[in-house]
Amino acid sequence: MIDARPRTPRETAAFALFSMAEDGAWSDGALRFYLSRAGLTGRDAALAARLTYGTVQNELLLDWYLRRFSSVRLKKIAPRVRICLRLGLYQLVLLDRIPAHAAVDETVALVKKHCRANERTVAFANAVLRGAARAAQAGALPALDCPDKQSYYALKYSHPAWLVQLWTQQFGEKETEALCRADNAEVPVSVRVNTRKASPAALREELAQAGITAVPHRAFTDILLCSGGDVTALPAFAAGRLTVQDAASALAAAVVGAQPGETVLDCCAAPGGKSFAIAGAMDDCGRVLSCDVYEHKLKRIQEGAARLGLSSIETVLQDAAQPREEWRGMADRVLCDVPCSGLGIIRKKPEIRYKDPAALEALPALQADILRNCARYVKPGGTLVYSTCTILRRENEAVVRAFLAENDGFEPAAWSHPVCGAAGDGMMTLLPHRHDTDGFFIAKMRKKP
Repeated sequence: MIDARPRTPRETAAFALFSMAEDGAWSDGALRFYLSRAGLTGRDAALAARLTYGTVQNELLLDWYLRRFSSVRLKKIAPRVRICLRLGLYQLVLLDRIPAHAAVDETVALVKKHCRANERTVAFANAVLRGAARAAQAGALPALDCPDKQSYYALKYSHPAWLVQLWTQQFGEKETEALCRADNAEVPVSVRVNTRKASPAALREELAQAGITAVPHRAFTDILLCSGGDVTALPAFAAGRLTVQDAASALAAAVVGAQPGETVLDCCAAPGGKSFAIAGAMDDCGRVLSCDVYEHKLKRIQEGAARLGLSSIETVLQDAAQPREEWRGMADRVLCDVPCSGLGIIRKKPEIRYKDPAALEALPALQADILRNCARYVKPGGTLVYSTCTILRRENEAVVRAFLAENDGFEPAAWSHPVCGAAGDGMMTLLPHRHDTDGFFIAKMRKKP
């Protein structure tokens, strides 16, 4: 991590981008860290966030433009210089409210200050950005020369070709473009109201007084979509009147259908949002076992439960793929929110799209192992829910159907939602552009008596 304190929105964005490239940091964590260091709020914080996320979201497209304005091959450009040029090009090519001179001058200043650049490198950066600025102002940016629609979507929205191809096979070209566009849109922060401590209306008023715009989600009365500030820095968060949670995650917890007095097992619980929602639905009466394989993640769940005033949650260090015989047949309801590719949350963590596809190939086997193992914990007549934050069928429907084919003691359990629709076979995929949620998959099953 860079030790210096950033002083401007552009410097804050650059530091976050450097940290992602050099330290493997996630975009949201790196941005929060440097926003805090810089002490930026309001418009300045919003600009730093837009520059950070926008540069990551459009990395492939920005590199395409960089090749056309650079006299040097991309691989020959020093990594930090390349990051700064992407940041500058994003402002010049894809934003329309930033003066070109500000984008050029401040980006060149970043190269001078933070890239150990000599005069020749500074001159090169200046030339690239001024060339792009002239082309943008003249309406003469190079056209995206793509042989087909899939290639065009991949370039325009900076999604890897393999992912666009896979989505096109699943959803068709029109839906795939909508998905890609949604991934690059600005996304409000989704919070769930802790209705044991506040009503949605009262919390909206409290957030408005703090300068936060909170709009009710069209499908979930206790979900507010917030913009205009950091909700986690507010007294409402510290006092447990709200928690950050996407509507899709909240829906998965609701589909579990927990009732007061029951025992519920959340097998891959961190960071705890679904456990919190389940405990709330039970009126904090019963037992929620929240499991994870990492101690530090269990501590976060404990802290969240205490903040929200939930006493029914017990944290357990447990690998969901490993059997625990004393749990066999003990849970009324079991939730398996399994590790996945995360390709449904690209709009919130844009760097996920750049994952190595080879590293994702082993996931369905792991997911099947977890589902098979945790199904043992369900009581006869009990409920088993499988969920992921991806929209790839090989990690979703394929895993569930294979499980049901191998386990005739379980059957699909139909469910429905007034806005999201009916899951007659127990399975539903949520899409950002259709449901205003993360991309998500939920499957509900019942263990036969």
